[in-house]
Amino acid sequence: MKPQLLKLSQNAIHSFSARRDTMPNVNSRWHYHTEVELVYFKNGDGTQFVGDNISSFSSGDVVLLGANLPHYWKFDDKYFNKEQPAAADISVVHFDQNFWGEAFMSLPENIGIRTIIELAQRGIKITGANQQAIGELVEKILSADGARKIILLMEALLAIGDCKDVVQLASLGFSHNFQEPEKDRIHDIYNYSIANFRKKISLEEIAAIANISPKSFCKYFKLRSRKTYSRFINEIRIGHACKLLIEDKLHVKEICYQSGFYNFASFHKYFKQITGKSPLTYQKTFKNY
Repeated sequence: MKPQLLKLSQNAIHSFSARRDTMPNVNSRWHYHTEVELVYFKNGDGTQFVGDNISSFSSGDVVLLGANLPHYWKFDDKYFNKEQPAAADISVVHFDQNFWGEAFMSLPENIGIRTIIELAQRGIKITGANQQAIGELVEKILSADGARKIILLMEALLAIGDCKDVVQLASLGFSHNFQEPEKDRIHDIYNYSIANFRKKISLEEIAAIANISPKSFCKYFKLRSRKTYSRFINEIRIGHACKLLIEDKLHVKEICYQSGFYNFASFHKYFKQITGKSPLTYQKTFKNY
């Protein structure tokens, strides 16, 4: 699959970039870049695609992504409501993993930073008690000047390295398979699937979006994503169901149909297959958190 290479703007004032986004559609496409990305979702909910991982993200999440790791943040519909859109607030830091110099990074005292950047090659989601403190460090980076900006980045990375509650996102076997002629195809597949997951999507329908034959589509998608399209669309549906279960506003059977399943037995089967829990057990886990 071929995500788009995103070239980030550079300036002579700072050695790395740090910004605050209040628009949920900034870089909302399947892309990658040569910089490491550290992002704090102070206000933001949706579905995240990191390598071959599909999962939800929510307010308070902190994610660290290694260089050249494809990703895509798809915000929930409430952020695009024309009458009263939900407010987004995201702090994003991008830095070249060698911007501080190879000699500095080779110092034995910096083994913790080197280790966490290596782990970030698969993407890291920080959870647990330290999540908020790390998010606050990311926010401080945005307003800091001079050497303090670099020190705060180091503090954030060290805090992530010390955190025991982390989840690696992309699978161990994930690898990029970039081919220039395909740069927009996977983005079209993702966008169409996310917009239409609540209804049945036929093989002919999604193959037409990819502009290839149905027979070729199955082989194409599995070769590049390392999963079948059926698995991919069910992961999107279950991710949506997880969010509805956490919100606890609908009955489980309503959530089944709201998530694109037409059979409760199938919903229960795929939910447990993907999350490792039944829908009700998953919901109870969050209620007791």
